[in-house]
Amino acid sequence: MIRRFLRCGHSPGALTPEDQAAVDQFRAMLTAVHDPQPWTPGHGQDVAVRVGPFIERAHTRPGDDHGTETIAVALVHPDTGHAAGYLHGRQLGYTDRGWLRCETTAILGAWQPAYTMLTHAAANLPLPDDVGMAPAHYGVHVEAHHHDGPGYTLLRLGPYTQTWLASRDADRLNTELEGKAATVIPGFTLTATSVPFDVSDHENYSDPYENDVVALLAATI
Repeated sequence: MIRRFLRCGHSPGALTPEDQAAVDQFRAMLTAVHDPQPWTPGHGQDVAVRVGPFIERAHTRPGDDHGTETIAVALVHPDTGHAAGYLHGRQLGYTDRGWLRCETTAILGAWQPAYTMLTHAAANLPLPDDVGMAPAHYGVHVEAHHHDGPGYTLLRLGPYTQTWLASRDADRLNTELEGKAATVIPGFTLTATSVPFDVSDHENYSDPYENDVVALLAATI
């Protein structure tokens, strides 16, 4: 006896609306992978980033999204913007990463919802310990400002692993600079401020963990 199993109420080969939606979603994903939307540096777009065999959604950090080789990103749950997405993202480790240095060669293109089924979240898997991107933390800039002209960055320090360390060194440098601006660089006011680490300009930073920041300041001046 040969028994043929057919969907009740449908002709052979017909798809239910639910099945058709799944097929359409899969086709949209294939199209997105084979024909990604271009990503434009400096436009604050979310990007699709390769993490092993998966594709993840990533926010770009304003001011650090214009590099041609490396930018700063934060991996986020594909449903970010919805309460359930934040909750699920916390459970899977998306919120524990902070800002990361992302090579532009790992960027597939601008983020599209069709990539969602290719994420760790869709597979209900936590992000791996090693996502292939090093942290992109914080920095300190020492800047000289003229009262009627442009400002100049004299010294860049970073990356700092924690924002409080950057703030501590900025306070130390401002203590050193207090009352000296008029004699060091006449007409300019010197200040040290903590800022996001500029990943695309990392070669111009001095490592604060391997140097005395006060000595670096003195040498720079």
